[in-house]
Amino acid sequence: MDWRLLGVSFLTVFLAEIGDKSQVAAIALSGSSAHPRNVFAGNVVALILASFLGILTGEGVAQVFPMRIVKASQTRWSKMVSSIMEIRITRVR
Repeated sequence: MDWRLLGVSFLTVFLAEIGDKSQVAAIALSGSSAHPRNVFAGNVVALILASFLGILTGEGVAQVFPMRIVKASQTRWSKMVSSIMEIRITRVR
């Protein structure tokens, strides 16, 4: 097992999730719920599934495209997804 890769992966995802929209949603749901453990379980399952899908997608993309193209498109993709999420959250309010 590559402990360094494990540590870097954990730290990167952990820091990225602090204050993220998913954490804010978890705070709102658990604060208004009588069963915060169920909110926790739902969040854990959702994050595991999202991570799994991201890893599978990344593995597939890395086999098809050169790494320089993957890295260049990563920034554009994350900005686009963030913009879509902001629009959806604004509309919900």
